[in-house]
This record gives sequence, C-alpha cells and structure tokens, in this order.
Amino acid sequence: MLERTDFEKKQILFLFASQGDKLSFKNDNLVIHNREGKTKYQITCYRVFIVFVIGDTTITTGLIRSAKKFGFVICLMNQNFKLYSIIGNRMEGNTLLHKKQYAYAEVEIAQFLVQNKIYNQRQALNSFRKKSIANKEAIRKLDEYLQVLSEPIKETTSLLGLEGSAARVYFSQMFDNVDWKGRKPRIKSDYVNATLDIGYNLIFQLVDSLLQVYGFDVYYGVYHKEFYQRKSLVCDLIEPMRPLIDLEVRKAINLGQCKKEDYQMIQGQYCLHYKKSAAYVEFLLEALLKYRNEIFVFIQNYYRTFMKGRKLDTQHMFEFL
Repeated sequence: MLERTDFEKKQILFLFASQGDKLSFKNDNLVIHNREGKTKYQITCYRVFIVFVIGDTTITTGLIRSAKKFGFVICLMNQNFKLYSIIGNRMEGNTLLHKKQYAYAEVEIAQFLVQNKIYNQRQALNSFRKKSIANKEAIRKLDEYLQVLSEPIKETTSLLGLEGSAARVYFSQMFDNVDWKGRKPRIKSDYVNATLDIGYNLIFQLVDSLLQVYGFDVYYGVYHKEFYQRKSLVCDLIEPMRPLIDLEVRKAINLGQCKKEDYQMIQGQYCLHYKKSAAYVEFLLEALLKYRNEIFVFIQNYYRTFMKGRKLDTQHMFEFL
C-alpha cells in the first residue's frame, strides 16, 4: 500500500501533445521530447505517480507495460482537459473494501465532507487582505451554516440545501473582482467558469488515481448518488478541495494570468486557446502541488477510518490555509 513517504518522492508530469511533445520509455526512464526532438524532461519510472497527456499522441505497448510494472497512471485528456481514458496502475480485487462501501448507508460521512467544504470556503474568504462589508457578512453566514452542521443531519437533501445556500454566498464574494454570473459547471459560459473546470478536473484526476491505488470502487459514493459512468466517490472527496482552486483562480485573475482574451468561443462555449494550456496548468498545478501531501493524507485517512468504521472528525479534514 502506498505510504506518505513514498508519495512525497513521486512526480506528477504533464505532456502537451498539442504542442508537439512526445513521450517515450528508455532504460526504466520516462522521457519527454519537444517538437524538435530534444529531451525536455527525463525521470526514472520509479518516481512517477501520474502522467497527464493533453492532446492526441501515440502510446506504445511498452509504455503501457511500464505503467503497470512501475505502478503509475497515464491519464489521456483532450485539448479542453476532458479525461477520456486512464491507463496503468489500479488495485483490483479489494473485495473487503468494496463490501464496506456497498454496506454503508449513513449520512455522517456526507455531512463531514460538506462541513469540510464550507469550512474551507470560509477560510478562503477570510484570507482576503482587504475585507469589504459584504465579505464579512458572507463569512458570518458561512459560520451559521457550519453551526447547523455541527449537529447531526438525517437527510442528504438537507445537506444539498445547505451546500447550495453556502455556495451562493461564497461565490458572490470569491469572484467579486469580475462580472460574476454564478457558478455554472461544465457549460463554460464564461472564462472564469471554464478555468474553474480545468482546475477541478486536475484535482479530480489526482484524487481518482489515489482512490484507485487503495482499491475503492470510485463509482460508488456516499454523497453524490450513483449515475451511469459517473465516479461519484471522486466527486464526493474533491468537494473540500474545490476552494483551493477557487482561490488560485481569483489570484490569477488579479495578476493577469487568467483573462478572457486567452479563450476562444467554440459552439457557444469558452475554450482555452491551446497555446495558453501550459501556462494555465502551471499556475493551477502550483497550488495543487503545494498541498499534494495534504491531499494524500486526506485520502489515506479516509481509507483507514472507513475500513475501521471510525468516525471522521476535524482532525481528518482537508485544510489548505
């Protein structure tokens, strides 16, 4: 089983096939070449955890064997950062864990995840150097929601209501630096929502990989209901991590790293220009890698407490501020 000390030594790699990068395998090393064929990056396979391939490329059978042998994952994504396939390391046959997953029918873990998410939203707003009256009022409202969540909730519908109310309060202040029309997942109605989708997708793939290392059935969640081909458990566990991306996107907007001009309209949706892909991944990945160990420990604690049937509490929360 992967331990924290092992994970800390692992690397997360990005290959932008749309910009001419190519991936090869040589003497137990992964090598990334640029368009001109020059070595851009080289690393031993023993230190690779996940490789994100963005755009169309060729994957050899030797590379697939290496992924299995050395225990890393290759995530294939299109130029809009949408995942369409995963190749490589997965723990299969953890039947005891699956039995525990399928037998669990309580609301307690879902409540913990929503509480953790709203707590991080509150901390993100509180991190602003200059706090407006509206900002302080939003923090006060989030504190009220956290107070409600300090008591047992019996129905997931109540959690959905609290989460939705908190989101409206939170996002209105998180993106008060732009003409914000509200969070609209996946439809890419503006450049801010499109950038959030990219960031959330990066966290999604990392958490998905970690859960599969432990052998979870990622399609069986505790909060998000089962839906065909939806990885409900991954959706569950990234909830407390979303404010990490939100805050990074806000900072990027203020610094001019994220702007409307970097996008083009395709069939009514904002799509990031392929020449800007590397720059956006760089600033989003910086935040993700800064807290990679906290993300790992969060998933590890979830696995251990879930397997032992223990209560998840504040010491198991994901915190980034």
